[in-house]
Amino acid sequence: MKVPFVSFLPMERELDKELREAFNRVYERSWYIEGKEDENFEKAFAEYCHMNYCIGTGNGLDALMLALKALGIHEGDEVIVPSNTFIATALAVTYTGATPVFVEPDIRTFNIDPAKIEEKITAKTKAIMPVHLYGQPCDMDPIMAVAKKHGLYVVEDCAQAHGATYKGQHIGSFGDAAGFSFYPGKNLGALGDAGATVTNVEELAKKIRALGNYGSDYKYHHIYQGNNSRLDEMQAAFLSAKLPHLDKMNEERRRIAQMYLDGIDNKDVILPYVIPDVQPVWHIFAIRSKRRDELEKYLNEKGIGTNKHYPIPMHRQGCYANLGIQQGELPIAEEISATELSLPMFYGMTDEQVKYVIDAINDFC
Repeated sequence: MKVPFVSFLPMERELDKELREAFNRVYERSWYIEGKEDENFEKAFAEYCHMNYCIGTGNGLDALMLALKALGIHEGDEVIVPSNTFIATALAVTYTGATPVFVEPDIRTFNIDPAKIEEKITAKTKAIMPVHLYGQPCDMDPIMAVAKKHGLYVVEDCAQAHGATYKGQHIGSFGDAAGFSFYPGKNLGALGDAGATVTNVEELAKKIRALGNYGSDYKYHHIYQGNNSRLDEMQAAFLSAKLPHLDKMNEERRRIAQMYLDGIDNKDVILPYVIPDVQPVWHIFAIRSKRRDELEKYLNEKGIGTNKHYPIPMHRQGCYANLGIQQGELPIAEEISATELSLPMFYGMTDEQVKYVIDAINDFC
């Protein structure tokens, strides 16, 4: 049996009619930037997140960067980020001129450890950027408490966690703003690059929108040194077609994840830990193993697709060599990078495929 790491085909076949209708609406209207589709999706996604405002952006990285810029983060500032995440989180900080400060995760959940944040706060710290990695909500109560105590902004990175909840509240609705990615592989994915920032603050929403539109509040009037980062009409239309189905698709991911959690039983495999009172959306199902590379080779030979998130930690990437962080200074991030393996997880995965992966892992010795 072949089990791909990810497949869009089941979802695309199910939504074929809606996606084609979305394309035709935009094509026939012949309006491709800042039109009715963008307006409709922004309204619907803001409501979905239980937020007042949504501003479409070109991608998830820009969604974070524009939020930070709108909050006044600039050169000389520091922003707390997890040491274990996709590099876009840190790049969003770098592109404002500020410096990312890495805080180690809880190795059980892969998410930033709230107990380790305060020791990294300095006079230069202006914000905390928690990442709901792999679709697992961060422990937001202690994070928000630290932010309040020190007067820091909170910008949530929700790129992998559309629809996840913490104590019944949608992630993305805790901080001053939150950034989402709609990269095609995400739980809510466009058919190309796309993103959005959400916030409850009207003035902040206006500034984010202007910053993403060349710093312009109206045509040919530029009040900021902005960027070109807008959600185009075609992607907004595709996202509008998919959004009503997101909860159902997330629930299916939860069912698949529960099959993995109940079925995998191998002493060489560490399963993900879910903190109490959260609903993950399982963008990634990440296990850990000291024998990761052996296990990956074995699974691939059995026709099972895998991935590694992320094999080189950010502080060991050449682009952040300037921070001077040496091997061993962030041991938990390094441990995760050396042991994490992502299993197949996608909407439309059959029970037979899930059981095949479980049996293969349990037979690994």
